[in-house]
Amino acid sequence: MNRRALTAAMAMGCLLAVGFPGTAAAQGSQAGNWPNKPIRMIVPFPAGSFTDTVARVLSERLTRSLGQPVVVENKAGANGLIGVGEAARAAPDGYTLVVTNSSSVTINPHIYKKASYKARDLAPVTLVLEAPFILVTNPEWSQKHAVATVPDLVRYASQHPGKISYGSAGPGNIAHLSFAMLNNRARINTTHVPYKSAAQAEMAVISGELDTAFDTWTALPQIKAGKLKPIAVSSTRRMTQLPDVPTVEEAGLKPFNSTFWIGLLAPAGTPQPIVQKLHAATRGVLEDEKAKAALSQQGDVVMVDPENFARRVEKEEVSWDAVIQKENITLD
Repeated sequence: MNRRALTAAMAMGCLLAVGFPGTAAAQGSQAGNWPNKPIRMIVPFPAGSFTDTVARVLSERLTRSLGQPVVVENKAGANGLIGVGEAARAAPDGYTLVVTNSSSVTINPHIYKKASYKARDLAPVTLVLEAPFILVTNPEWSQKHAVATVPDLVRYASQHPGKISYGSAGPGNIAHLSFAMLNNRARINTTHVPYKSAAQAEMAVISGELDTAFDTWTALPQIKAGKLKPIAVSSTRRMTQLPDVPTVEEAGLKPFNSTFWIGLLAPAGTPQPIVQKLHAATRGVLEDEKAKAALSQQGDVVMVDPENFARRVEKEEVSWDAVIQKENITLD
């Protein structure tokens, strides 16, 4: 090897040892200066929605922790496709984040032909909370048709194919797929009515516009007030808040397990030091009694770290894809 080649090889070896510009060394420097301007927090659902409520608790906490404004931007539409797609395409510099639900990450890319992103286009930061769905009905409808349990609902649906109406936050939403799974397990036919948000679907059940729905924890006050009747929960164990309400599996439909989560994510490629800094700042919610209490109204606060959050996303992608294929659901 001549002297010029030897010099070049030695220089390359040094670069490999310390890292090229833009890799770990540069990322560490970038994280040290981050954040030095306001941060966007995209919410792909309307203001006032379940996900928006969680995002606003997080934005307030992160603003205090990071010393820069964390501004919530609602980019609603297409069951989360618009907002999550925008976040996935954003520069991976830590200045664009997204707070969204599990269906927009693990289901949408498998069910929508027009989905512009995959789960791998996002970097999991923190899984914030998780919760089962509550299968609720309109109390007057339940009383009129003697539907107080899942077997009652199955019986009525079998006798009146397609007559039962249920709602969700949109086609392909996890609440929609959960009911599709129930239909498949029980071999019944019901009618899906999509809404723009889970809150709107909930109000439709309360008003009697709909018969039933898989609702979120936001239903608990309405259940307590007698405006909704709970007949089952979608997880494999009962909810502490509803100890007398059985699981769908206990009602005889096995296997059945459907839970959802809300998480904080960033565009793929966001430097790991920034991701870790975001995770640490978000975990501060656990030390903030007011913020923790607000989140606890929406589900179980879990604050899972980036690595375990990523593994959960990967596992759920496989699980929901199998359901989608079995139910043969495809959306434009």
